[in-house]
Amino acid sequence: MNDGETIWRFCLATLAVWRVSHLLAEEDGPWDLILKVRGWLGSSILGRLMDCFYCLSMWVSLPLAVWVSRIREGGSWIGSLVVWLAVSGGACLLERLTIVPEAGVITAEIESLEGD
Repeated sequence: MNDGETIWRFCLATLAVWRVSHLLAEEDGPWDLILKVRGWLGSSILGRLMDCFYCLSMWVSLPLAVWVSRIREGGSWIGSLVVWLAVSGGACLLERLTIVPEAGVITAEIESLEGD
């Protein structure tokens, strides 16, 4: 497999991890299905996991990191660990880039700057 294909796999895996993690942590899902699952899990370990995008992205990225690093095709375990962290980290960066700040926060920051 060439480097171009590895980069392509990494980009796809990062986007997929962001999408699935965002769906599970931040959205209600179609027909409120994710909301119902989140309510059913309550305050259990899995329920708390679904409240944290960053924690969730670590677990969602694990199988995709194996796919990107191609362990079965001779990739190293250290390389797979690095890919695992990188795919989750890329999804976390995407999450930070897509967060829309609340209107009150922006207004408060502008007012504090004007007061100085």
